[in-house]
Amino acid sequence: MPIVSSQYSPPYIFKNGHFSTIYPNLLRKINGINQQRERIELDDGDFIDIDWSFGVNPESSKRVAVLIHGLEGNAQRQYIMGLAKHLNHNHWDVAAVNLRNCSGEVNRLYRSYNAGVSDDLDSIITHIIEKNYGSISICGFSLGGNIALKYLGERTIPSQVKSAVAVSVPCDLYDSLTEINKPKNFIYQQRFIRSLKEKLRERQEVFPDRISKSDISLCKSLIDIDDLYTSKAHGYIDAIDYYTKCSSKQFLMGIEIPTLIINAKNDTFLGNACYPIKEAKENSNLFLETPNYGGHVGFYLRGETYYNEQKTVTFLQK
Repeated sequence: MPIVSSQYSPPYIFKNGHFSTIYPNLLRKINGINQQRERIELDDGDFIDIDWSFGVNPESSKRVAVLIHGLEGNAQRQYIMGLAKHLNHNHWDVAAVNLRNCSGEVNRLYRSYNAGVSDDLDSIITHIIEKNYGSISICGFSLGGNIALKYLGERTIPSQVKSAVAVSVPCDLYDSLTEINKPKNFIYQQRFIRSLKEKLRERQEVFPDRISKSDISLCKSLIDIDDLYTSKAHGYIDAIDYYTKCSSKQFLMGIEIPTLIINAKNDTFLGNACYPIKEAKENSNLFLETPNYGGHVGFYLRGETYYNEQKTVTFLQK
C-alpha cells in the first residue's frame, strides 16, 4: 500500500497554494546550467527539440532523466531547469523535452501537443536508447506528468526505462479543467487562454483552410480551445472525447516500474479525481504522496533546491 507519508512543511507564506504556485514562476532564477539543443526528426515529418544538460561526472554512469514540461511550458521553465540542475549535480544527464510548438519555432504540421501525446514520448525514448543509455527515468510536470503516466501504463515499455516521477498531475483531465474554470483560478485560466490563442493564430496563418480567425475569437475557455483545436487536430471527436481517452488515471494500474506521484492537497488546479489513492493502494509500483502544501508545481524550500527536486532524485536513485 504505497501511500507515502509527506514531511513537506514550507515557510508560512508558502502554505498558501496560490502564493507557492505563483512565486517560483515570477521570482525563481536558475543559474549555472548549460543546455545544448538537439532536434529529433519524427516519422510524420515533424520535429521535437530536446535541450540536453549533462552530469558533473560524465564517466560515472550512463543514465538519463527525460523531463516533460506542462501546459504552455518549455525546457527553460524554472521547474525544469531546477530539477535538471539538481539531477546534473547528482551525476544524471538530462533530456529536457520541448513538446511540439513549444521550442520557439512553429512546427510543420497542423497537429501540436496535448496531454496524451505518448506517441511522441515513445519516439523520444527510442531516440535516447539509440545513444546507448542503459538507464532512463521519466519526470513529468502537470500536463507532462499526465503524458508520462499514460505512456507508462498503456503499453509495454522498453527495459531501459527504470523509474518515473510525476508532479502536480491532472490525472483526470476533465476534473482538472472543471477546477481551472472556477472563479478562484480566473487569472491562471486567462493566462493559458491568451497563450494558446496566440499559438492558434500562428497556426491559422499557416493553415487557413483548417481554422478561421473568427473560430479562434469565439474561444472563451480552455474547453472551447480543446473543442475547436486540440481534440480535432489530434483525432478526437471533441474535448470530452479527448479528456476521456487521454486521462492517465485509467492507465495507472498498468504501470510496472517504480513511479512516484506528488500532488499537493492545496493544488488549485486539481479536483478530487486527480488524487489516485485507490490506484496507489492497489498497484505496488505506484507511490502517491499528497503533501498538505505545494500548490501547483510549487514545493518551495529555502536554498537552491525545491522539495520535489530533492524527492525526485532520492526516489530515482533507490
